[in-house]
Amino acid sequence: MADIRHNVVIKATPEKVYQAVTTQEGLEAWWCKDTTAKPEAGFVNIFIFGKYYNEMKVADLVPNKRASWECINSIEEWIGTGISFDLEEKNGNTLLRFTHGNWKAVTDIFAACNYDWASFMKSLKSYCETGTGQPA
Repeated sequence: MADIRHNVVIKATPEKVYQAVTTQEGLEAWWCKDTTAKPEAGFVNIFIFGKYYNEMKVADLVPNKRASWECINSIEEWIGTGISFDLEEKNGNTLLRFTHGNWKAVTDIFAACNYDWASFMKSLKSYCETGTGQPA
């Protein structure tokens, strides 16, 4: 199994980052403009990127500390993977530990997604710090 990991220091509170990664408004602002999402365990968030349709079941929520999803419908390589956002307050900032894990193999799609997630982490950081992200 393989994991994509990114650590990002964000000049914002854990509360602000948590809202950005758990609410429809937040997710639409930095990741995917066509989103249906709720910060409720068991809810199935839907993200549509043009022809790509992703369903992520909210697996775990710890307010201002952690949000995680299980991919239940998407491209074949994503199904069964998990996405998590772990937040830690550090010197007035938030350390975000992002993981898209449980990949079956390191493939070209894995590599492309790693690149894309890095871009989206920059978008999330920008949204939390300035109010403007660059969603797909």
